[in-house]
Amino acid sequence: MISSSLARWLAGSALAAVLAATPMELAAKPTSPQDVPGLTAAGAYLAARHAVRMGDALEGADFYRAALKYDPGNEHLRDLTFRLLLVGGNIDEAVSFARRVVRSRKDHPFAWLVLGVHAIKQKHYLTARSDLAKARGGPITDLTASLLRAWAAYGGGAPSRAVATIDKLSGPDWYETFKNLHAGMIYDLAGKEKEAGKHLAQAYKLNPKGLRVVEAYGSWASRNRSRKEALKIFEDFNKALPNFGLVTAAIDKLKAGKKLPPVVSSAQSGAAEALSGIGSSLGRRGEDLGVSYVQLSLYLKPADALALTSLGDYYEGANKPALALKAYGRVPKSSPFHRNAAIHMAGDLDSLDRTQEAENHLEKLIKQHPDDIEAITQLGNIQRARKKFAACAKTYSKGIAAIPYLTKTNWVIFYFRGICYERAHEWPKAEADLKKALKLSPDQPHVLNYLGYSWVDQGKHLDEGMAMIKKAVQQRPDDGYIVDSLGWAYYRLGNYQEAVKQLERAIELKPEDPTINDHLGDAYWRVGRTLEARFQWEHARAFKPDPEELAKIEAKLKHGLDGEASSQAKAGKKEKAGNDGG
Repeated sequence: MISSSLARWLAGSALAAVLAATPMELAAKPTSPQDVPGLTAAGAYLAARHAVRMGDALEGADFYRAALKYDPGNEHLRDLTFRLLLVGGNIDEAVSFARRVVRSRKDHPFAWLVLGVHAIKQKHYLTARSDLAKARGGPITDLTASLLRAWAAYGGGAPSRAVATIDKLSGPDWYETFKNLHAGMIYDLAGKEKEAGKHLAQAYKLNPKGLRVVEAYGSWASRNRSRKEALKIFEDFNKALPNFGLVTAAIDKLKAGKKLPPVVSSAQSGAAEALSGIGSSLGRRGEDLGVSYVQLSLYLKPADALALTSLGDYYEGANKPALALKAYGRVPKSSPFHRNAAIHMAGDLDSLDRTQEAENHLEKLIKQHPDDIEAITQLGNIQRARKKFAACAKTYSKGIAAIPYLTKTNWVIFYFRGICYERAHEWPKAEADLKKALKLSPDQPHVLNYLGYSWVDQGKHLDEGMAMIKKAVQQRPDDGYIVDSLGWAYYRLGNYQEAVKQLERAIELKPEDPTINDHLGDAYWRVGRTLEARFQWEHARAFKPDPEELAKIEAKLKHGLDGEASSQAKAGKKEKAGNDGG
């Protein structure tokens, strides 16, 4: 039905305007089935797909639900609606759909999982265990359902049964961290200190860099071992991943002589932790299933800062800044994650072209904490991306001044400031910063490439610059920008044939970059391939270069390079003509 009516519907439906709208227009004018008079099944289906492409799961669910009115028995449409309701966080309605799903498909694992989560929220623990026992559908679902059943058993007053449920679960090796973590947290809440410590220590041994593992084991140690041992657990994590808000807050509390409470406080928060932990792992791989798990976690624990941060991170990775902004905005001000979320929000505002708002937001944060290098760096990054090079150099200088002592990780802020100085035509300062970045991180390919490229482009330190670029290419052979540097270095040295070879490879890696297309056009011209040169310059012009570069490209399209092909190209033509005549 949908396919056969598609062309007729598109010809006359008011929704055609919606389908033709830009993302900014759609953001400015949210649509729903009620906004579209004369909506057909095909129209609703197409509008749903368009909403999903634009990143609006709930709008997509609305339109799929509208399509379902025309075809109530369509299981595919029903499942799509159910999935989008979960991804969008409308869990109450997803629960209603889950009930509809299991009436016709009693073996639908995710529907039973959702019903089990709903039962845990309502503290209907026997119902939860029954529903979750039917959620069988592969390693992820089996692990999640078993952990949730365990927390339901704990909620029903049976901690030993809860841990037994976890112990019975068999699966891949990566199950073990989750099993030990959750068994340990259940025993911790039940007041069984020795058993809790045994499981949490094992989880820590398996994953000493897992945030929740560190928090759970460290908090247990603060109450059952010694402040010194608990501090070591958190400080070891802080050495590997410095300045993580939750960890630094725990260290401060321990140094103040305080003990740390358990990570979870109830069956609901334990179940939320299971969903959040698994969902965050899946979300890092860009999977909608992971987002659904995190949304279910927030259904049980709406203000969970770690889950909200995971949700925001996922949306940023999926290039959905408006949704990321909403997620980060929900992080409680009392949470150690709040400042990190606020810094991320500035990046999302900038992605939405609300740059001045983003800068004001960061300047306010920096005013509150003038030594916050992360906020300062974010402000500098936004200014650099917006080509405010004098401003970003000053901002990064504030960040460098706030660093108490330099370490290898600080190479990046010198590198960024060096870029700003170079683009602001302050080369001596830029060169000094790039050298400093290399001193901190000697083999860093981006710094090797930038400094080497700059030297060769200026006709300075040619051998050393070329060696740097080659070293960068060895480390990043699939980075189109670095390969372009190598090609352009050969061009600047007059080795046009090798330049063509490298620049053609760079184009394969970054076909829509205006600078690489421009460089290849120049190299083609120098070897006498003038038609191809103009073709590449046309491409470079089409890909929206900077205004200054655009003027140069247009001049080359009119007059070529230096008004004619190079002497090397002329010699090539004469040689070819002689061969043809022979």
